[in-house]
Amino acid sequence: MPGFNRVAKIVAKPIPRVLSPQAHAAVDCMRIALFVASAGWFWRRRKRAAIAALVCASAEGALALLTNYQTGSGKIFSFNTHREIDLGLASMAAAMPAFLGFENDAAKNLFLAQGALSTAVLEVTRFTETGRTGKKSPRYLAA
Repeated sequence: MPGFNRVAKIVAKPIPRVLSPQAHAAVDCMRIALFVASAGWFWRRRKRAAIAALVCASAEGALALLTNYQTGSGKIFSFNTHREIDLGLASMAAAMPAFLGFENDAAKNLFLAQGALSTAVLEVTRFTETGRTGKKSPRYLAA
């Protein structure tokens, strides 16, 4: 996990888990929109950064569309599975500048910030212990 993600995880660990699954979904949508807007912003001068932003937006969008955010909609991924995949996508976003060769460009800051933001959001989101989404009174993880 890149450095900023690790720092975000350490800083957010003592913060109580206050985000509901629906609020987490809203944050996911905002992050996707930021990636798409960034791709448009980078397109003329920084093609690699624009492509990286589109890849990240596509991956996040696909995950959001396939996740059951405890609404009983019968989607493919449970919210707990979403957490594991989202942690991988946070690392992927932070690693994109090195992977596509623009680590010396200022555009890398967006990807490092998005990776750290995603990790911090995961740390303050309430996830169920069992992963079942249809429970009437879910028990939330305390740690």
